Amino acid sequence: MMTPEQFAAAQKTQFETFFGLAAKSMDNMEKLVDLNMQTVKTSLQEGADHTLALFSVKDLQELSALQSGWMQPMAEKVLSYSRHAYEIASGAQAELTKAAESQIADTHKKFMDLAESAAKNAPAGSETAVAMIKSAMSAANNAYDSVQKVTKQAAEAVEANMNAVTSTAMKAAQTTTRAAKRTAA
Repeated sequence: MMTPEQFAAAQKTQFETFFGLAAKSMDNMEKLVDLNMQTVKTSLQEGADHTLALFSVKDLQELSALQSGWMQPMAEKVLSYSRHAYEIASGAQAELTKAAESQIADTHKKFMDLAESAAKNAPAGSETAVAMIKSAMSAANNAYDSVQKVTKQAAEAVEANMNAVTSTAMKAAQTTTRAAKRTAA
């Protein structure tokens, strides 16, 4: 049985964890907003500069060169934005996962301690029931660990795929730019 002091301490810990996660979530949201604001500002300025440059084009060859010179940096910026947004999101997910793992481990420990305490104070003959409860809790903990491993493997696969797609897209943009420059020349 929990004493009022233990209950208050547990509640305090839960609230501290909740508010800590809320603060981290807000920090990550702020990072995304900053990234988006910087991207919008840069895109507006570059779009205006490119549009003004288009007004000074004198022939089709100059237009082709201007467009091809603009395409690769634009593709690189889109990929860079995607990478930054992914890094922010995966960092946030890692923080939440770490906090969840900590909470689950703490809850498991407290439950096992409670089961031990109950076993010591239980009437004779209830050892089987206590053992079943401990076994069920251990099985649930093992299942959770398995799910965590699969989730981490999936996240690693997504990251590897993201890197492969980024690399492929960059190569395609470079090839397109080279081809456009050859055509313009």
